[in-house]
Amino acid sequence: MTKAEQARLVNWRSKVLQHARDVTGSVAQTCRHFGLSRKSFYKWKKRFEEHGDAGLADRSRKPLRCPWATPPEAVSKILYLRQNYHFGPRKISDYIRRFHGLSVSGATVHQILLRHGLNRLPANQKHRQHARRWQRYEKAQPGHRLQMDVKFLERIPGTRTRLYQFTAIDDCTRIRVLKVYDACNQSTAVSFVDDVIRRLPFRIQVVQTDNGAEFQSKFHWHLQELDIQHVYIRPRTPRLNGKVERSHRVDDQEFYQLLDKGGVSDDIHLFNKKLREWEDYYNYHRPHSALAGQTPYERLLAKTRAAVSPTS
Repeated sequence: MTKAEQARLVNWRSKVLQHARDVTGSVAQTCRHFGLSRKSFYKWKKRFEEHGDAGLADRSRKPLRCPWATPPEAVSKILYLRQNYHFGPRKISDYIRRFHGLSVSGATVHQILLRHGLNRLPANQKHRQHARRWQRYEKAQPGHRLQMDVKFLERIPGTRTRLYQFTAIDDCTRIRVLKVYDACNQSTAVSFVDDVIRRLPFRIQVVQTDNGAEFQSKFHWHLQELDIQHVYIRPRTPRLNGKVERSHRVDDQEFYQLLDKGGVSDDIHLFNKKLREWEDYYNYHRPHSALAGQTPYERLLAKTRAAVSPTS
């Protein structure tokens, strides 16, 4: 009810009480004249005597206690994730269920955000409608295709040094391997892919990259010698490497904006240690929306069990 509607209602009820006092002098006649019950008349009269005009306004019908209401600690965690990480309702629901054991549906999270005025994201975080939608795909088996790319990091303040994050992500499970180098060339790309092969728990069949200089002949023939197929995406089509590109955006939002760059970026070994902690969190603990709330490691276990089940 708006303030204007509330004011009109107070004026009308005040008019009813005045009519009984100054015109008819009879509660029964006034009630018949205005078409209301004596119970309502005496309720408004009592409220007017106790609180004046403010007592004639409608009171909230909200119950004093609500046993099924969302606990305050869950509400505070929902607001924290929204304000600091700009997560959507579904991802917030996955996070608090996994890490805090609180079961709150995505619809309830949305209502809480709406109640606190946080239902709209900042302009730089809003979803942008694509002119043409492409079909989401996913390889059926781990290792069938590995997307690889390089993320150019900001320069270290006060120096001419620049660091590069090499990223590999499995198309099926979204398991990632990350490492930072102080050079971006074919030698570092070869070193990185050897590290990836050593660390992943499944055989890699295909590696997919863009047409960057670091992924050219030396890198290409190194993979061929390892009996791994190397394919390039079409020029100027980063969406074909969409999973690794999207994971870089997650790095920006959930890792780099919280990183103490003054104490880490100037030490590449410490930087890689912090990055390895983030990689472990991403692979083993962070729920993934595209995996229906599973972590990449849980998806790997599910795929492995499906491959060895008797009915497969």
